Amino acid sequence: MIYNEYELTNKQILKLSNKTELLEDSPVVSLSIQMRERIVLPLVTIQQFALTKLREMKSESDELIPVYEKLIMRCSFGIINAGRNSA
Repeated sequence: MIYNEYELTNKQILKLSNKTELLEDSPVVSLSIQMRERIVLPLVTIQQFALTKLREMKSESDELIPVYEKLIMRCSFGIINAGRNSA
C-alpha cells in the first residue's frame, strides 16, 4: 500500500512538473542523493538486522546484547553523517 502511494505521488509530481524523471533539472543533486543512498542503504539494512536480533534477545541474558546495541548506535552515526555530508 505504501509503495502504491509512492508510485502515485511520483507519477503526479512528474505530471505537474512536466518532467520525465525526478530532479531532471538538478543532475548534481540527483547524483549526490544516489551516492548517499549507496552508503545509507547498507547501514540501514545492518541496523535493522541488529534491531531484530536485539529484540529476539531481550528476554534472554545474552552477552551479545551490548554488541548489537553498539552496532545499532554506530550505524546511526553513519546514517547521520551521510545525511549531513550530502546537505
